Amino acid sequence: MVEDMTERPEDEKSFEELLEAYEKGESQEIRVGERIQAKVLSIGRESVFVDTGSKMDGVVDKAELLDESGGLSCKVGDILDLYVVSFTESEVRLSRALSGAGNLGLLKEAFDEGIPVKGKVRGTCKGGYEITVMQRRAFCPASQMDLKYVENPQEYVGKSFRFLVTQLVEGGRNIVVSRRRLMERELEKAKAEFLSGLEEGQILEGKVTRLVPYGAFVEIFPGVEGMVHLSELSWSRVDAPEEVVQASQQVKVKVIGLEQNGAARRPKISLSIKETGLDPWYSVDSDFQEGQIVEGKVKRCAPFGAFVEIASGIEGLVHISEMSYRRRIIKPEEMVRPGDLIKVMIKEIDSSGRRISLSMKDVEGDPWADIMDRYQQGQTIEGRLEKKESYGYFISLEPGITGLMPRSSMEKSPYGSDLERRKEGDIIPVVIEQINQPEKRITLLPASGAEEVNWQRFRGQSTALGSLGEKLQEAMKAKRSRG
Repeated sequence: MVEDMTERPEDEKSFEELLEAYEKGESQEIRVGERIQAKVLSIGRESVFVDTGSKMDGVVDKAELLDESGGLSCKVGDILDLYVVSFTESEVRLSRALSGAGNLGLLKEAFDEGIPVKGKVRGTCKGGYEITVMQRRAFCPASQMDLKYVENPQEYVGKSFRFLVTQLVEGGRNIVVSRRRLMERELEKAKAEFLSGLEEGQILEGKVTRLVPYGAFVEIFPGVEGMVHLSELSWSRVDAPEEVVQASQQVKVKVIGLEQNGAARRPKISLSIKETGLDPWYSVDSDFQEGQIVEGKVKRCAPFGAFVEIASGIEGLVHISEMSYRRRIIKPEEMVRPGDLIKVMIKEIDSSGRRISLSMKDVEGDPWADIMDRYQQGQTIEGRLEKKESYGYFISLEPGITGLMPRSSMEKSPYGSDLERRKEGDIIPVVIEQINQPEKRITLLPASGAEEVNWQRFRGQSTALGSLGEKLQEAMKAKRSRG
């Protein structure tokens, strides 16, 4: 067999040549204190292994890469910004901050370049904490230890954290560090990453931070808030946010709007709580039927009626004409108040228009339904004068049953003059002339003659003494005039 002597491209090296170059170290050189970008190769029980770009893989303590909730903040394939702490012939030790017995030059580089350094809190002192950084004594002001107010300074003693060197003078004899500034820097980076991936339609967990008259603000990421308008708090009508949520409450929200707010770097975020659940109107036709009697809560009153919530997010209207058979209602508040629990009958459902018509009076029953069992033509009864009109008197026989006594029949009655003196609210005797049940009408006559009614026994007679009283008054006047 003849050996293939075809010339290879100059840029193509054999496996042996690549291996030789690797063993000679013809790859990226690294040094202690250097900041490098490393790709996560694998994750072990206690360590995370990364590609350093050199012939040696890097190792990072897993504990350094945990987030505040205790979970690992990276995954295989992620690129991490790390610092070279030390290296041997077989591995490179990496960290998210410089540490160890570094020289002053390394510390100055951390100060100039804003590189984090690892420090241990040795104890508290006046105004802050004593920190050991690279075997040097440093000071951290109390206000720079955390993003939040420190209530118990001792809780930080003995723990190790990452800091930024904010002051380095007098040849390293005066070192001031800040953990807060580093946390703010990393938080801004994390917020930017979160916002870059934020999209409409996402469902998120958040915490209510504050309530305002027009809605509630919810923190969906540390330092990132969105607003839930009143109309988006619930499928039910909401007049104040306190009806639905409270400050510090954990809630589930849906992103419904992202709008760039002028020159601001962050978008205006609109959220919805109600859209994290199903619209109750989708199932209203299967959940309710016309003619069904249900219990509901009065939400608000209007001049024309009352709105009643019969299920969460489902409101119907009881028109003022549907409030009572037995009373003439002028204002809904005569019958109900917001917050009242009442029984209503469903009269009509319009799911497409999101409207339901309700009735209170159909629950109590129509008094006209069995009126022929309670009243008969020619029957003499007592009624209350409800309203005086030019064409006659409206007289209530019972709640919901009102008859009309025409003026023509009053003029024919021997008690006509007495009737003229009656006031609204007075009780008077009447005779049922006619009952028209289909049209809900009753015609009444003044009780007289054959009924032998004693008019003087009815309420209100002190202002109307009848014809006998008139004769007595005239006789008394004549007597006084003779005297």
